[in-house]
Amino acid sequence: MAEQGTDDHDEENTLYKPPAEKKLDEILSADAEDESLKKYKETLLGSAAGGGGTIVDEKNPSRVIVQKLGLLVEGRDELYIDLTKDKSEIKKSSFVIKEGCTYRVKIYFYVQREIVTGLKYKQKAFRGGIKVDKTNFMVGSYGPKTDLQSFTTPPEEAPSGMVARGEYKMDSQFTDDDGNDYLSWEWKLQIKKDWQ
Repeated sequence: MAEQGTDDHDEENTLYKPPAEKKLDEILSADAEDESLKKYKETLLGSAAGGGGTIVDEKNPSRVIVQKLGLLVEGRDELYIDLTKDKSEIKKSSFVIKEGCTYRVKIYFYVQREIVTGLKYKQKAFRGGIKVDKTNFMVGSYGPKTDLQSFTTPPEEAPSGMVARGEYKMDSQFTDDDGNDYLSWEWKLQIKKDWQ
């Protein structure tokens, strides 16, 4: 776990300004006479290019539906947490990894109705109630699709040594440039001397 920003207000201190939000219909109608641009938009947006936006779940008004969190460790099967469960159930979920191993987190999600800009995955690690790590990952912008989409974090090395071993409470959030909180959840990561 590498520290990537220590101040909770890092984002407010940046010069980055998110672009103005545009509806899918506005993007599709812009430059409609340019055939090559129209084909490019169809390639990017897939079935959503027909207008109206793709809908995965009629009952869910959210533009992003977060499905699951995966833990990737080379040479081992991917482990999952089902993020569609109740938050109290998700909170009980725990992954065990070997100290010093390299791992990545993978978030699976759907985007529906409209394009979502500036998706971000934020993660904080706590041990004994003290924040020991904070990472913010820029996921990117995604158009609506019926296909499950995903984002994988860069590789991180788990800490090693007797002091580093133990249970870490992880607070995760999937958000965007506009501050929409698509999902916030808590889970656990246990670092042990060996695989179990």
